[in-house]
Amino acid sequence: MKKEIRIKNQVDELERVNLFVEEIGEELGLDMELQMNLNLVMEEMVSNVIFYAYPEGKTAEIELVAESDGKELTFVLSDKGKEFDPTAKADADPDVNPAERDIGGMGIYIVKNIMNQVTYQRLEGKNLLTMKKSIV
Repeated sequence: MKKEIRIKNQVDELERVNLFVEEIGEELGLDMELQMNLNLVMEEMVSNVIFYAYPEGKTAEIELVAESDGKELTFVLSDKGKEFDPTAKADADPDVNPAERDIGGMGIYIVKNIMNQVTYQRLEGKNLLTMKKSIV
């Protein structure tokens, strides 16, 4: 199975991302908890691109590709925004009181804890975030 979606860097496009993940979950027969976790991961990472990758007012395309061999589900999120490696950030400390925590960092922490593998590379002017999850 291989599917892809192209969206604009606009918040209302997150609904399309959620539907995309649900469609994949149904096709692969994933349980509801895993589907909800995958939706959380994709919403977190796509919203980071929407809010931070481009200058305000600049419209751009974001691509999300999903591929599965039946054992593992791989998502590759790509954009041509400013270079940013979320995997290079130190993990947020989940034990710190949220009111005292610096803004940011929890999203990638959550993503790293849900997915089995998260890697980043910058290739030909594109950010490529690869997220893998075992589904067996």
